[in-house]
Amino acid sequence: MSEDTLRMRAAVTGGTERNAPPVTEPAVRRDAFFDNAKYLAIVLVAIGHSWEPLRDGSRAAYALYMVVYAFHMPAFIVISGYFSRSFDAGPGRIRRLFTGLAVPYVVFETAYTLFTRWTDQEPDRPVSLLDPLYLTWFLAALFIWRLTTPVWQRVRWPLPTALVVAMLATLSPSIGNDLDLQRTLQFLPYFVLGLLLRPEHFRLVRRRAARIVAVPVFAGALAVAYWAVPRMSGAWFYHRDSAEELAAPSWYGPVMTLVTFGCSLLLVACFLAWVPGRRAWFTALGAGTLYGYLLHGFVAQGSKYWGWYEPAWVHRPLGEILVTVVAAVLVTALCTPPVRRVFRWVIEPEMAWAFRRDARDQARERNAVRA
Repeated sequence: MSEDTLRMRAAVTGGTERNAPPVTEPAVRRDAFFDNAKYLAIVLVAIGHSWEPLRDGSRAAYALYMVVYAFHMPAFIVISGYFSRSFDAGPGRIRRLFTGLAVPYVVFETAYTLFTRWTDQEPDRPVSLLDPLYLTWFLAALFIWRLTTPVWQRVRWPLPTALVVAMLATLSPSIGNDLDLQRTLQFLPYFVLGLLLRPEHFRLVRRRAARIVAVPVFAGALAVAYWAVPRMSGAWFYHRDSAEELAAPSWYGPVMTLVTFGCSLLLVACFLAWVPGRRAWFTALGAGTLYGYLLHGFVAQGSKYWGWYEPAWVHRPLGEILVTVVAAVLVTALCTPPVRRVFRWVIEPEMAWAFRRDARDQARERNAVRA
């Protein structure tokens, strides 16, 4: 197998694929660029959540919050779509879909419900697997997106079709909260775009010229966000509500879908331009971003109940910087190997007992025995 082919496989799978058949070539190392991107994106997710209680008292904090929310989840979703290109609905892929997404969804949906009964002082809050609570919407959405991957790979115009679906979703307040379908449909174009990307597209944004351009683009985005804070709702970047629910005319929905898609993609490209391609001290943490994502939410929810944001100094510049650093350090710690070993049984369960072994599984075991 040629070096270019090996590199292509590494880019698609992010390294060694758990469900891949045994090969005679040496194992391919994970791509440091994507692990770096995933780590930095999850740090921004945690920082964004830590800034939520600080928004009302600071226009600058709200502007930073709006810019981060414009691209951190789109970046995650684009990368998720890119890694889903090889999803073929085979037995191994379906098993991984359930063990890696469905099972953690059920566990953390239940855990967050029980936890927020205490922090939100709502002891009667029901456990509902159809109404994702807090962070769990992403697991449900990724399950649906990945399951529909073969469809998007066969549609003649996948991205325009996904955009039309997202635009129509903003016109439909009756979609309701079941599996957070409103957000799933509105974020769909980012996932479909990821399915369409190739390694050469990422090489384009990693050039020196792209890194230089990214600086004024982010500066301009911050300036626009600072201007927009009193003039528009940042909820448009959440993609969880219809236009009617945001008290806007119906035609705003499709227009804002296209506007936010364009803005988010531009910022995602600028973000990726500054992601280092070489291995760094945090590269290995990119493999544990799901752990950081699911676990940091308990601290984010509990911090409000525990009164961490009540002191006045927290809402001053030095306090806001401290909150940012604490959030970054916390989510970094949650992505580390010791934490992953403790929680792997629930976030990445094997569950071999629940699935029948197919011919590929048996061949893989025979290959391991011979080795």
